[in-house]
Amino acid sequence: MADAEDVRRLALALPHVVEIDSDGFDFRVGGKGFVWSYPERRPGKPRVIRTDIAVLYVGDEAEKQALLLGEPERFFTTPAYDGMPLVMLRLDKVDPDRLEELITDAWHMRAPDTLADDLDTPADQTSTNPR
Repeated sequence: MADAEDVRRLALALPHVVEIDSDGFDFRVGGKGFVWSYPERRPGKPRVIRTDIAVLYVGDEAEKQALLLGEPERFFTTPAYDGMPLVMLRLDKVDPDRLEELITDAWHMRAPDTLADDLDTPADQTSTNPR
């Protein structure tokens, strides 16, 4: 079972990651988001930042559908995310090893080509996060 602190630890271990100030977690590479807290919206109610659910960039619709259909206990989507290569992940349904794989894959898909080679460099040599 993973949680928001696992997301933070894993995301910040990747090179060139910046954490954006938010009520939950929000990580970017090259100015592009790759994992963040789910901003749940319910009609007539204020938005709630859910740190128990991560929004992950997945690359394309085929991968999104494969995750949604293959692991519905872990992944879901909402109409607000239709047409976007994003899935929501229930953190309490994933172990830290799988979470690391998912976050690293999202990083790879969002990192500019000029930064992608830095993944093999230790994070403390490449991180731009001030935390």
